[in-house]
Amino acid sequence: QVQLVESGGGLVQPGGSLRLSCAASGITLSLYTVGWYRQAPGKQRELVATITDGSSTEYEDAVKGRFTISRDNAKKTAYLQMNSLKPEDTAVYYCNAKRRIPTLRDYWGQGTQVTVSS
Repeated sequence: QVQLVESGGGLVQPGGSLRLSCAASGITLSLYTVGWYRQAPGKQRELVATITDGSSTEYEDAVKGRFTISRDNAKKTAYLQMNSLKPEDTAVYYCNAKRRIPTLRDYWGQGTQVTVSS
């Protein structure tokens, strides 16, 4: 059974930092592209950052320079380091693992709440 379990969310003041973790089981995470998505109330889920199996990274413009995605394949865990947090970063953050070869596999975690407020 495949599971992605996010952790590390919480309440933080503007300007603060959080590190989200996504622990995978039941898959060889090193073969997957991992993405962090977020969904704010009343808004669509949006892609925040991705890291490929080769560790190439991409970021949404709004988080460039503030967020860093990384992975530790030995620990089967991906991370999202979030610095200089803003109230508009408030959302539920989801981890996704996807591969297309040899067949499409697409897995999601249950999400972790991040609230940025003073």
